[in-house]
Amino acid sequence: MSLLQPYIQQCATAFTPSSFSISSPHSSYLSLSKRSFISCCSSHSQTAVLNGTIDSKIAERGEIRLGLPSKGRMAADTLDLLKDCQLSVKQVNPRQYVAQIPQLSDVEVWFQRPKDIVRKLLSGDLDLGVVGLDTVSEYGQCNEDLIIVHDALEYGDCRLSLAIPKYGIFENINSLRELAGMPHWTTEKPLRVATGFTYLGPKFMQENGLRHVTFSTADGALEAAPAMGIADAILDLVSSGTTLKENNLKEIEGGVVLESQAVLVASRKALIQRKGALDTTHEILERFEAHLRALGQFTVTANMRGGSAEEVAERVLSQPSLAGLQGPTVCPVFCKRDGKVTSDYFAIVICVPKKALYKSVQQLRAIGGSGVLISPLTYIFDEETPRWRELLSKLGM
Repeated sequence: MSLLQPYIQQCATAFTPSSFSISSPHSSYLSLSKRSFISCCSSHSQTAVLNGTIDSKIAERGEIRLGLPSKGRMAADTLDLLKDCQLSVKQVNPRQYVAQIPQLSDVEVWFQRPKDIVRKLLSGDLDLGVVGLDTVSEYGQCNEDLIIVHDALEYGDCRLSLAIPKYGIFENINSLRELAGMPHWTTEKPLRVATGFTYLGPKFMQENGLRHVTFSTADGALEAAPAMGIADAILDLVSSGTTLKENNLKEIEGGVVLESQAVLVASRKALIQRKGALDTTHEILERFEAHLRALGQFTVTANMRGGSAEEVAERVLSQPSLAGLQGPTVCPVFCKRDGKVTSDYFAIVICVPKKALYKSVQQLRAIGGSGVLISPLTYIFDEETPRWRELLSKLGM
């Protein structure tokens, strides 16, 4: 299933919980019923175009602003991806929040907290950003001005998941349906969930039939909340699940809210209104696509004796692991014998994924291949990336 599917499903309906509350250490319980209405697909933002006029924040500056995570593993992996795509970020002073990408002269890089990247995309202060899909979903709340340009940058993998204790009243509870059916949860004594996702959490519970739930925000490690008695369950990001197990917590069937990884997100208004923004986005997208498609792929070259290119191609295509991207490239290998140029061998070139590399070499040798050369691929450029066509479609172009 596409990572975007849960995000799209969240946009399908408005969220109007009836028995939820959110609490924090600095505020009393705030009931969401009757006092607020959260629209998942709100089209209102601080940067609306009024009467067909261009947003002032977009019009008042010429540079294109790209928001990148400022700290942590996501920040390091993002810089590595850009470097692998020949888009190295140059920061004069590591304490500064602004940097440049020499290959993109019109782009200004701003290092920000992930949630601030989303907020500033909506406010018009940023045009593009790299963050986790979980952050876009939580702080963007499906605002239609946010467009996900690339939904799978291949790092930052995690899931937003509900976890409960392995012991006590939860010992035999292993699914969300069983959790919802427990008689313990009432208006007077609701299920207490500690989380930092105060938009996605209530929405998920409402959609899955858990009516009597309160949410509290907590600083530090949420995993300690059930053991301390301040929460019955937690809703948090999970990678390997090791931390949950070490704290006697377990995930349950149906309890995954969202599968997430790093994505490239843009402001719709910026792409339409800011000069050069769409062209720059196209270049960044193509670089990302070409590099990510080449990850784990190898070029395999071998010589093979044969009577014709067609006959050699037939032998190669008879092996299931040797088809390559669109088929093998077969060309004659020329040598000089007795003063004459002749061709007894043909060179074949194919693209092979890493997991099938050794098997492919074995198959090549079995059909007469020799002198097998292997080199990693850096980029694979398509005639046109499908994600670019999807982006133009989202923009109505």
